[in-house]
Amino acid sequence: MRVTLLILFTSLLAITVENSLAQEQKTRKTVLVIVDGIPADLLERLPTPNIDAISREGGYTRAYTGGERGGYSETPTISAVGYNSMLTGTWSNKHNVWGNGIEDPNYHYWTIFRFLKESKPSAKLAIYSTWLDNRTKLLGADLPQTGNLTLDDHYDGYELDTVRFPHDNNSRYINMIDEEVTKQASKGIREDAPYLSWVYLQYTDDMGHRYGQSEEMIRAVKIADRQIGEIYNAIQYREQYFNEDWLLVVTTDHGRNVVDGSGHGGQTDAERGIWIATNCPSLNKHFFAHTPAIVDILPSVAEHMQITINEKQRYELDGVSFIGEVSVADPRAELVGDTLAVEWTPFANQGSVKVLVTATNQFNKQGLEHPDSYQTIGEYKISARKAKIKLPENLANSKFLKVIIEGEHNAVNRWIVK
Repeated sequence: MRVTLLILFTSLLAITVENSLAQEQKTRKTVLVIVDGIPADLLERLPTPNIDAISREGGYTRAYTGGERGGYSETPTISAVGYNSMLTGTWSNKHNVWGNGIEDPNYHYWTIFRFLKESKPSAKLAIYSTWLDNRTKLLGADLPQTGNLTLDDHYDGYELDTVRFPHDNNSRYINMIDEEVTKQASKGIREDAPYLSWVYLQYTDDMGHRYGQSEEMIRAVKIADRQIGEIYNAIQYREQYFNEDWLLVVTTDHGRNVVDGSGHGGQTDAERGIWIATNCPSLNKHFFAHTPAIVDILPSVAEHMQITINEKQRYELDGVSFIGEVSVADPRAELVGDTLAVEWTPFANQGSVKVLVTATNQFNKQGLEHPDSYQTIGEYKISARKAKIKLPENLANSKFLKVIIEGEHNAVNRWIVK
């Protein structure tokens, strides 16, 4: 009897180990979906069965865009600006996209696409989008400034095709384009399974601009939910029949004004308010206990895709991962005379944080070619939540400081601009 039990126990243990190894060896992939201009309050009061199904697998939360209202990172709540904040994990003071014209992006702040390509050169990348600019300007495809980043699959630029999609005054052609984008994305995920895909759907924003929070906008949200369901079905197909672990993140780029629900671009709560839905089952306290930001998506994807980000680039990220382990969030810093007062929100009771400072912003102009040199000025218990530090003489009279608070699992940054 004992021998039988021992054999049974050994067999069960072997199966458990085998299943664990199989899970670890799954190929990790990601799909990012932006459905343009859907405010959280509207989404939450409508039946959206597909977004709800995704959220049940992982989670749903209200989030924000727009940087720090009234601070150095304040960022317009405009479409292309929001996309780039998601793609780079930084606000406009860094990525330098301030409007839909996308005049001079700062490619020193890499997109998640470039991070993945540099980490895994063989990884297949894809975009499915109305706007050609999303690939050519924001991602900077085939530009020397982005290391000639190449997207293997791109189904975009449909807004320029007036034969297949004749333009009309009611944006019906945008609806048709979104259907084509959904068709190509679903097909591409099922058949080619890129490591990282970005899907962009526009029709909801057009209806918001034209009609505000109206029956037309409600109909557009329901259409978008069905399209997201088609993409999610393709992901579930891959997970069922292939040894793959897919992260799906669905979000929007901005909210809308409270007057009639049509415009956006300002810093009201309604315009800054967005949402994030994901199928990820390993969401952390930052996702549920805080209000995440659109810049949190990049480090979260990096965590899922097991991308190691260079220390100097990590110090520039404005986001905190909502997947896996993190140490700190919510950095605050103030200079009073020659004393630096810093605060942070800890995610652990044990361990420490280091405080690092530089008085330069060389990364902004030269990136990794000539990054900033940081000086460690203190180390403190993470549970202390704050510290007051007398600055060294070489920093005491600086009119600009970049402050890093670094824990075991992540670092957060804060600027002080006199």
